Amino acid sequence: MRIAELELDLDVFAGPFDLLLSLILREELDLLEVDLAEVVVAYLDHLEAAEELDLEAATEFLVLIAALLELKSRLMLPGEEVDELDEMGPADAAEELVERMLQYLRFRAAGRHLAERHAHGQSFLYRSAPPKFAPAADVTGAYDPAVLGAALGGLLRTPPPIDLTHMAAPRVTVGERLAVLRALLRRGSFSFDEAVKEADRVTVCVTLFALLELYKRGEAAWEQAEPFGEITVHAERAEAAA
Repeated sequence: MRIAELELDLDVFAGPFDLLLSLILREELDLLEVDLAEVVVAYLDHLEAAEELDLEAATEFLVLIAALLELKSRLMLPGEEVDELDEMGPADAAEELVERMLQYLRFRAAGRHLAERHAHGQSFLYRSAPPKFAPAADVTGAYDPAVLGAALGGLLRTPPPIDLTHMAAPRVTVGERLAVLRALLRRGSFSFDEAVKEADRVTVCVTLFALLELYKRGEAAWEQAEPFGEITVHAERAEAAA
């Protein structure tokens, strides 16, 4: 029998045991007015009627009733001197006990949620059929020794080198692109797209470096009327280097 199924009929309360705990923890019911002995007797009567003992539920009840007894004892004796081994006062100890009870209830709710998720997940598990082991086939004479030797020889033979000439990256120097840009500057101005027309990516990058070099030397400048628009390069001085 689960704790949630325990119904109580006390002088100050009637209802499930879980509700009694909630009222006590929210301080809506004075624990000093609750006869815990009647709660224990009611639980024993339920156990006798059920004719079975659920160890998990019994442990849960013992933990809760022990916490309630400790809390009630501290509330009944608030003026007693604190024992030397107990560093907390009665009020602090009671608050800590309440916090432990709340934490216990949270863990219990989390455990119940995980159990429900596990039970739900069991409906998606399927038992696989027992495997059927086929008798091992007789491979004696399946392959001719000469065929097997030729196959092993092929594995040991060094393969021919892979031809990577089609992957060779184009080579171009900054000096070469400087010569091209200076030749175009003799006209006065040109567009950057014209300078890199039909060029590969490496050539475009090197051309950009060459253009920056001309700008650093004061030989060329550029302008762009709008973002992503055409870039116009023009000579910065008439005597551009050849």
